[in-house]
Amino acid sequence: MRVLLQRVSEASVTVKGQEVSRIGKGYLLLVGVTDGDTAAEAEWLARKVSGLRVFEDDDDKMNLALADVGGEVLVVSQFTLYGDTRKGRRPSFVSAARPDVAEPLCSRFAELLRANGLTVREGVFGATMQVQLVNDGPVTLLLEREVSP
Repeated sequence: MRVLLQRVSEASVTVKGQEVSRIGKGYLLLVGVTDGDTAAEAEWLARKVSGLRVFEDDDDKMNLALADVGGEVLVVSQFTLYGDTRKGRRPSFVSAARPDVAEPLCSRFAELLRANGLTVREGVFGATMQVQLVNDGPVTLLLEREVSP
């Protein structure tokens, strides 16, 4: 699994002209799932995201976690995180998990974040979404938990 974390001052998801989710200060998490990913990867990433300290304290040091600042999370599935552009000019998505594998893991990941006490909103799995955000910082991190052999 891969999570592209963007620290935001606000973010939203719109599907077919209708806003379906919105958050204020917090994280926009773009989530990709690959074949072989299991709940173990989702659990590891949920713990990692919940504990990351990427908000500034009074000394402008990244010492505060999401819960410390009362932030929210917006989880958006994004199979293109497993796009392979090494050959040709059109990405290959053969490493992205099929929807029947990816959707439950994305949902599980969001549930685990909620279990860690975070306020979580979600995009619509499989939909064409318009995602708007104001990246704060900018701070963008790629978190990855490789499938164990």
